[in-house]
Amino acid sequence: MDHLSYKTLNVSKKTANKGWVIVDAGQGSLGRVASEVAKILKGKNKPSYTPFADCGDNVIIINADDTRFTGRKWDQKYYLTHTGYPGGQKRTSPRELKAKSSTLLVERAVRGMLPKNRLGRELFRNLHVFAGSEHPFAAQQPKELTLNI
Repeated sequence: MDHLSYKTLNVSKKTANKGWVIVDAGQGSLGRVASEVAKILKGKNKPSYTPFADCGDNVIIINADDTRFTGRKWDQKYYLTHTGYPGGQKRTSPRELKAKSSTLLVERAVRGMLPKNRLGRELFRNLHVFAGSEHPFAAQQPKELTLNI
């Protein structure tokens, strides 16, 4: 038996088989959709998953206007930010954030589920969110993905 037969092959950015996927944000609640999208961005749905490499797919999220929350989260949930100055804490409800831009809600949910390091920032660049059903990535021939949530 060859002693190299059990060698683990790691995927690099050059050898990763990256594709394009379309996900409809109206399929489920925001948190469930965001967690599935984060798995696809990281590449955990592939057998060639490598934790330290960008081996996930590019994800297009359409219909960000149709995002849903369960319960009374539209009014009771708050996003906290801080300016860095004393008394600079600001809180925003999802209703206020959606009034500003519905894509910000989805982007913030997915970003929170990615790693908080260089790789996470690189993976976030593979996410493209659109409020309606139109997107400019038809040339990449993305596959429609139905989530099991």
